[in-house]
Amino acid sequence: MAIVEQYRVAVLWVAAVVLLAVGALAGAGAAYWVTASHYRPIVDAKTRAAEASASILASCRTTSSTLEGQVGQQNLALADLRLAAEKRAKEAEPIQQQAAKAAGEDYQAANRLQQERTGGDPAAAAAAIIDKELGL
Repeated sequence: MAIVEQYRVAVLWVAAVVLLAVGALAGAGAAYWVTASHYRPIVDAKTRAAEASASILASCRTTSSTLEGQVGQQNLALADLRLAAEKRAKEAEPIQQQAAKAAGEDYQAANRLQQERTGGDPAAAAAAIIDKELGL
């Protein structure tokens, strides 16, 4: 009978351990369910916010790369304009020198006209001076 009593105590201990294990599992399951039901809406909201931020970031990167391309095109256009302006300035330099020579002669003639003193009607005097210069 002592052996039966020992088995009975062993079975009770095994039953107690099994009940404790089942209780621990049930408690862990309940704790998980409570925690998940509490934090799931928060996690979902944060996930949606992260997805929205990722979408905005992708849009910003696309816009940034587009703008970088446009800036590169503008820089090329500005370089072309600068070269064209330099070319026009080089081509215009001899023409400007010729114009300055021609204008110098005209300025000298105008100064001579102003230095001559004539009396009488200013209009008649101006006409006479111009006729003289033109050789009429």
